[in-house]
Amino acid sequence: MRIDRLRVFDVNLPLVHGFETSSHRKTGLNHLLVEATSADGLVGWGEIATPSDPFYGSETTRTAWAIAERYLVPAVLGSTWEAPEELEAAWLRIRGHEFAKAGFSIAAWDLYAQAGHRSLAGALGGTRTEVVAGVSLGIEPTLDELLTQVARQVDAGYGRVKLKIAPGWDVEPVRAVRAAYPDLDLHVDANGAYPESDESTAVMRALDAQRLTMIEQPFAPRDFVAHARLQSVLDTPICLDESIVDVADLHTMLALDAGRVLNIKVSRMGGLTTARRAHDVARDAGVPVWCGGMHEFGVGRAANVALSSLPNFTLPSDVSGSDKYYARDVIVPPVIARDGVVRVPTAPGIGHDVDVDWVLRNSSRTLDTSAAAA
Repeated sequence: MRIDRLRVFDVNLPLVHGFETSSHRKTGLNHLLVEATSADGLVGWGEIATPSDPFYGSETTRTAWAIAERYLVPAVLGSTWEAPEELEAAWLRIRGHEFAKAGFSIAAWDLYAQAGHRSLAGALGGTRTEVVAGVSLGIEPTLDELLTQVARQVDAGYGRVKLKIAPGWDVEPVRAVRAAYPDLDLHVDANGAYPESDESTAVMRALDAQRLTMIEQPFAPRDFVAHARLQSVLDTPICLDESIVDVADLHTMLALDAGRVLNIKVSRMGGLTTARRAHDVARDAGVPVWCGGMHEFGVGRAANVALSSLPNFTLPSDVSGSDKYYARDVIVPPVIARDGVVRVPTAPGIGHDVDVDWVLRNSSRTLDTSAAAA
């Protein structure tokens, strides 16, 4: 297979409800979409789901655009390959920039699956026909507003709710939600907002009493030792997210017992190939995994659904329906959750059509290699 044309779109969509984490609040998302056309006329799509600001990680939409334009597009365009792993070898010497790489990885896997007349889930080795979805809820101005949001998602059929926490917004909101929903599958995510300290440990011990499924990323991404010390005094499993950028990080987590659950994000790990490899390593180690999200548009969301069909994704994944985030998504049909469950597409590739006209209407700029050639 050879990719003869690439287009990259800088797309902005408003969120139906603002979302706040320990570092920032957002009311819309600015992601890059990658369209790859093969010499045979197949069209694959990928998504670079970078945040606009360097708060989750060091990458931003601007850095991803620059890396895509200067390095990834030239590396991919005209390359001949049989499997996505071969194409990904073209950018191995580029250090970091995992989000940018992930967009091209997803597009390559979409093309590969289509060429083999298989769904993306089937090409990855997925075994599930349905994926149990959870929702992630941000920090709200008041407890009452938080409880309203939880009620809305529970009424929509979601059985797992993740709450964003931060210093000063942690034990009290969790207790309030737990009191209102004693049997809810509940976990919290700090996005690395807490320093390792006696005060932080006291907060985590208080959360430990709330029968949480996991406590996600309490400390800074690179501080495996702090996570290991905390895990040793908690019954609740620690889940690592930002800490695990590649499979070597996962081996460090396992060796130190710094976490007992893994959040696999396609974007954070540089694409579907590495994400699938992390799934396999965690499976062999007996560590359950789930697929985290970056509020992806439909392209990235469809890739997450496909990945979540692999057998060791035993916990609900952040693959809730498109309507939770966007009034109109970029794919047709949108991702739909019924009673908290998303069906895994069986059509070739990602299993959805991309609404190119809608993409163009919401794009602030477009890179097109055919225009450059002309």
